[in-house]
Amino acid sequence: MEPGTARIAVDLLGGDDAPAVVVDGALRAMRADPDLHLLLVGPAEVADELIGALDPVQRARVTVRPVRAAVGMADHPVAARADSTVRTAVAAVRDGIADAMVSAGSTGATVTAAALGLGRWPHVRRPALVATLPAVAGPVVLLDVGGSLEPGPATLVRHAVLGAAYAAVAHAVIEPRVGLLSVGTEAGKGDRLRRSADPVLAAAPLPCAARYVGLVEGYDIASGLRADVVVTDGFTGNVLLKAIEGAYAMAGGPPPGGGAPRAAALLGVAGTVVVCHGAARGEDVASGIALAAHLRRRRATDAVSVLLGVPGAGVAPQTSAKPGDHTERTTDTEVSL
Repeated sequence: MEPGTARIAVDLLGGDDAPAVVVDGALRAMRADPDLHLLLVGPAEVADELIGALDPVQRARVTVRPVRAAVGMADHPVAARADSTVRTAVAAVRDGIADAMVSAGSTGATVTAAALGLGRWPHVRRPALVATLPAVAGPVVLLDVGGSLEPGPATLVRHAVLGAAYAAVAHAVIEPRVGLLSVGTEAGKGDRLRRSADPVLAAAPLPCAARYVGLVEGYDIASGLRADVVVTDGFTGNVLLKAIEGAYAMAGGPPPGGGAPRAAALLGVAGTVVVCHGAARGEDVASGIALAAHLRRRRATDAVSVLLGVPGAGVAPQTSAKPGDHTERTTDTEVSL
């Protein structure tokens, strides 16, 4: 495990089976990572249940921000503007109280709250959700998996840039190979979006000495032999991710080393945000918290933004909070998203 304190804000009310699975996941994460500090955002009684299950020493690494309102899975994403757990978790990152936030709630609401509360990077109109899949030849970064359902060619190009930088920073991939997901590898294959984006990607400058390898197919994601980063629209990426997840379940479980992730990082906003699957189990939430801690310890958001030349990149938010200052219950602060 990488060293270093990681302060993660956790949305206790996000997800189909919240708060029970979130409490379970947070407990698993706390017990597995001695340098993890959690800011629990949700009803005080739920947080108290979690704290009561911890050892006294572990309780010193938990603080609470009581919030009772949640954005439902069927609610419109703009519901994240109201006082809610996801909005408050995003505000904690923005204010420097937390290093990252995790939610298994509505993807649209989480992306909206993050974009409005943290701000988007220049030239990023639509942030992307990125998941890392295990493959035969090494990890494959897949994006988008649900952030932008109907992007244009320019958005796919921008996501290729984000994905290449993320692969280099988060997974130490040298000279990432970038492919565009389609129904065939020959030029001209695919729908109008793929046909339009292919030549634009071929001419686009990519960071980290990345190179565009052209169109790839679904099995290239499983093998990892042709591409380290695979770009697609959020609709296709989300369906693909859930199909892989279902295939593993029917086969009796994922292969050694892990299966389809139930957590994805949000790229293109000025902060570290991890979105878990709405149907996440306790172990999935724990994995999402571990991913957020990993990205924090690698300073991944700052490193990616520096690679992309984002103004002000690498400047930490000003805060008076100390890494170990997690023993008092605080109240929700008013912010404007």
